[in-house]
Amino acid sequence: MIFMYIFETYLDIRQYGALKLPSLPKQLEGVVSHEKFEKSKAYSLEKRFISSLSYFHFIHEAVTIVMDTSILYFGVLPWFWKKSGNFASHMGLNSENEIIHTLSFLAGVMVWSQITDLPFSLYSTFVIEARHGFNKQTIWLFFRDLFKGICLSILLGPPIVAALIVIVQKGGPYLAIYLWAFMFVLSIVMMTIYPVLIAPLFNKFTPAYMYGFFKNKRIVLYDTLIQQCKNEDEVVAVIAHELGHWKLNHTVFSFIAVQIITFLQFGGYTLVRNSKDLFQSFGFDTQPVLIGLLIFQHTVIPIQHIVSFGLNLVSRAFEFQADAFAKKLGYGKLLRAGLIKLQEENLSTMNTDPWYSAYHYSHPPLVERLAALEDLESKKED
Repeated sequence: MIFMYIFETYLDIRQYGALKLPSLPKQLEGVVSHEKFEKSKAYSLEKRFISSLSYFHFIHEAVTIVMDTSILYFGVLPWFWKKSGNFASHMGLNSENEIIHTLSFLAGVMVWSQITDLPFSLYSTFVIEARHGFNKQTIWLFFRDLFKGICLSILLGPPIVAALIVIVQKGGPYLAIYLWAFMFVLSIVMMTIYPVLIAPLFNKFTPAYMYGFFKNKRIVLYDTLIQQCKNEDEVVAVIAHELGHWKLNHTVFSFIAVQIITFLQFGGYTLVRNSKDLFQSFGFDTQPVLIGLLIFQHTVIPIQHIVSFGLNLVSRAFEFQADAFAKKLGYGKLLRAGLIKLQEENLSTMNTDPWYSAYHYSHPPLVERLAALEDLESKKED
């Protein structure tokens, strides 16, 4: 974890240097105004690196790594596990029941995470975002959405956690298959009900959105897209790009890849599920299901970073393909104009370090997408 923190901080420093460059990339010279470039640079620097009070991003990341490392090193997890069992007993619940004990533990974790993350969320939303004109929330809406999210967790979390515990307890030699099958069904259900039941709790929708399966598919256009692309043909060009993802089965491929990775993760978990040494090395004298999953996730963090990097590379390739699809439909120039306008209006980063971009971005930077569109245009002319 510490090594990954150091490596990612190094990438942040590289990106900081790119953001401090005084001029636009060549592809954007004469296209993006100097005023927009300066605003984008100021916003990117403040959001990612500098605030008026501190180096916001660096402090947030440093606090996170210190807390996570301290929790592991000082045995906070086993201590908190025992305390959550005592709390459940104090409330008149049967803490010997692993499901009840686990839910008590998760309730405490949720409270702790909300408390520790709230100051950073408030500062990011109501100071940094507001300063650059992006915050559309009032403090009331912020806490209302936070409350809705907590309620959803309370409603959906317990049955899912209970099912996972029962599956692990009774899974036997085919545990990995049962866990994967459960998560597969759950993901299908969530993708089906999300656009119909969950998304409308946080946003107001009029017909549009592309999401979901079968009859529950939705096509959504964010109001900001419509406002920023005043030319309707540019909006159509952006939709052509999104339809390219559908036509080229990118969603299906991504879904299958996630299912394979999920199955491999559960397979790895089953190999260490009954390892007393693993639990004891983290300070546990029992082997709770949820704790086993948490410990396993910590031990495979380096692999998760590598997998995430690989998925980013695939996602970036998909974006180029979707752009090419829109170009093939005759929307190349309009897509180019739409992407530039969105980049300007959202104050997105103009200069990006290639290492930082490759590691963090699931979408290629604008300059790379424009260069790819230009290459397609030149090949067409040849």
